[in-house]
Amino acid sequence: MTMKDIDFENHLINVDHQLIRTPDMVLHVQETKTSAGKRKLPMTKEVEDCFRAIVDDRNAEKPVAEGDVVQMEKAVDGYRGFLFLDDAGLPLVAMHWEHRFNNMVNRYNAIYKEQMPNITPHVCRHTYCSNMAKAGMNPKTLQYLMGHSDITVTLDTYTHLGLEDAAEELKRLAEVEQARKEQEKLNQNRDDDEAGTIVAI
Repeated sequence: MTMKDIDFENHLINVDHQLIRTPDMVLHVQETKTSAGKRKLPMTKEVEDCFRAIVDDRNAEKPVAEGDVVQMEKAVDGYRGFLFLDDAGLPLVAMHWEHRFNNMVNRYNAIYKEQMPNITPHVCRHTYCSNMAKAGMNPKTLQYLMGHSDITVTLDTYTHLGLEDAAEELKRLAEVEQARKEQEKLNQNRDDDEAGTIVAI
């Protein structure tokens, strides 16, 4: 993701390319895997605040000690302004984030008895999709946000719902049905009252 992909004015994130690293450690920028992967994502205020902090940190002057070698940001296939750079001025790739996640999990597990499982950026995608599905997001909206060309990928692969979720959904539907019946009863009573008033007149 580059600076140009964050549109603070319209509160959008532009997704139309992906950064990959080949087995021989060469970086390339390519189009998304599918046309559905190209999309504009709305930012919530919390997300926008996080991106503003990231951009501010990136733009901040870093103190340089005498004798330090200053690495200039490098371009990859004409793209510049990547949000996250390594010490060599190259954009971070998925492996960097997996190492960071692993370090956090290992530090947590060294302190606490209740152990945390392995977490990767892709696990975060699964979690986001499952949470949005549980919250009742429209499946087509979720498909768009995830960038899936086929909704079955969204529904079958990325939503991890089980018995507890099914029970909650049935309970919710039963409550909706009960509310509908009560509303119908109120409407019927009101109609009967109005009919009685007319007869009395």
